[in-house]
Amino acid sequence: MTVTVSAPSRARVPKGIRRGETLAGWIFTSPVLIILGVFLLVPVLMALWVSVSDWSGRGSPFSGNVSYVGLENYAAITTNGGLPTRDFGTALRNNAWYVLLVVPLQTALSLFLAVLVNRAILRGRGVFRTAFYFPSVTSTVAITVLWLFLFSASGTVNAILAAIGINGPSWWNDPSGVVHNLLRAVGITSGPDVLTQNDFLGLSWWNWLAGPSVAMSALILMSVFTTSGTFMLLFLAALQNIGGDVQEAALMDGAGYLKIFYRISLPQLRPALSALGIITFTQTWNYYFQARVLLEPQEAMTLPVAMDVLRGYMGAGNLSLVMAAMSMAVLPVILLFLLAQKLVIEGVTMSGIKN
Repeated sequence: MTVTVSAPSRARVPKGIRRGETLAGWIFTSPVLIILGVFLLVPVLMALWVSVSDWSGRGSPFSGNVSYVGLENYAAITTNGGLPTRDFGTALRNNAWYVLLVVPLQTALSLFLAVLVNRAILRGRGVFRTAFYFPSVTSTVAITVLWLFLFSASGTVNAILAAIGINGPSWWNDPSGVVHNLLRAVGITSGPDVLTQNDFLGLSWWNWLAGPSVAMSALILMSVFTTSGTFMLLFLAALQNIGGDVQEAALMDGAGYLKIFYRISLPQLRPALSALGIITFTQTWNYYFQARVLLEPQEAMTLPVAMDVLRGYMGAGNLSLVMAAMSMAVLPVILLFLLAQKLVIEGVTMSGIKN
């Protein structure tokens, strides 16, 4: 007798999204999409229209009295060579140096502090975490006023420098660039003709390469001091999510702590580095409050793009020229900085794996 065993029938598994799930997904996400559209996309499109119009800031930008002027507003701040061009170039230079120095210093310091308080052999780790994080929760006004006192001409910083034989600068009144000061210390007082006789946005290339002003350098130190604690906690959370099995195996094989961090921990921190890099970049690029509180009389030394936009709108009365055009003109610069930052993070994290 032959018994035939038929293969068990397999239930048909539906592929893709089931019927009705697409509609439910759109319904549940529609509130967020509407909010983002109204408060993010619509203002961006309005700013784009304003930047190519002659709107003065009064009335509706879509009224019949507003005309399309093309790229005239962009030309006024980039190629005309007048005061708006020079102010925009100064603000862009200050922002660029601020971002180039704050982002890597802040990231490196916060990561170092996170690795330090993550060590099991460190006693009183909770105390150190609180101490490192405390400046981040302190009032910004209080920190700024304290910094103003510390770096004044007769402040604590200059007193410490005087104790070791160094004549400290007048921090908040010194417009000279740090790079130029270092070159002047070795006898270089002027740049080559290719840098001094060619300019961009109203500033010579020699001035673009001057580095942050002495006043800006104090502002950079304040930013690194006040925000590193927040990013330390985020890096600490990422470090504690890394499994310790591989690290223990590498330690037993004779690898040192630095090699374990560079080849094992750092590559696994790539998502955290990317996310925190974007957050740090957006915060530093849009810095405004500290410069407003500290250095309004000395704007040329620390003038950020945000303050240039606000000051120009309040003074010139041409919103199309001083707000939308500046905001839109700086957008390609921000995208280039973000792309460069992404490539640097990928290069640093992948080099540990390849080596």
